[in-house]
Amino acid sequence: MPTYQERTYRHSVHAKGLKSFQVVVGETDLWICAESDLKKQAHDLVFMFRHQIETYIEFHPEFLTSLVPLSDDPYASPIVRDMIRSAIKANVGPMASVAGAMAQWVGGALFDLSEQVIIENGGDIFMRARRPVTVSIFAGASPLSGKFGLRIPKRQMPLGICSSSATVGHSLSRGITDVVCLLSKSTALADAAATALGNRIIKSADLEHAAHWAEQIGGILGGVVIVKDAMATWGDVELVEI
Repeated sequence: MPTYQERTYRHSVHAKGLKSFQVVVGETDLWICAESDLKKQAHDLVFMFRHQIETYIEFHPEFLTSLVPLSDDPYASPIVRDMIRSAIKANVGPMASVAGAMAQWVGGALFDLSEQVIIENGGDIFMRARRPVTVSIFAGASPLSGKFGLRIPKRQMPLGICSSSATVGHSLSRGITDVVCLLSKSTALADAAATALGNRIIKSADLEHAAHWAEQIGGILGGVVIVKDAMATWGDVELVEI
């Protein structure tokens, strides 16, 4: 079992005018910013969605372990089906989308209580705000880490911003990226696609093909990939210095 790593980057989160709180249920650890303290409501939502996923795994254990897509299941709960469909588009296992799916489904359910919601789940973010938001790009030991951010305009929200890395964290990656960061209206898809793209970049020269591979997945608005001191960007993204 991996040891817990304190998410110190959360100490630098500044969401002016919003209340920030943490919700932890099992392995799910969410940092949430909303217009009021909705910790109890968010906790109940996390518990509900986890129960739906865990129950599905109980009867379909391959959902937990498969590294390839599974067939769509019209009888699955909406969050599980979202994960399955995202995995099919990205050609990865369904659990590659779990963090993004949890962030989006909890966030979407909180919209009735808060017009603005930002949820971070292990580097995967779902957000809707009334103003532009800048998201810092953490890329481990890369000299570019923390030097740039993505400016997310209000017109793009609600939006998912998801990251995968071969050098940071415990996520399984076959590639060499310090970070792959993708934007999509579907946070589950952004999460799955970030894993898929990270798996394909196994040498620095592969950065040239990152945009083409992401376009093949479909539904990705843009992205950033960093390998050591090299960076590739494409699509509807605005990069700013921090």
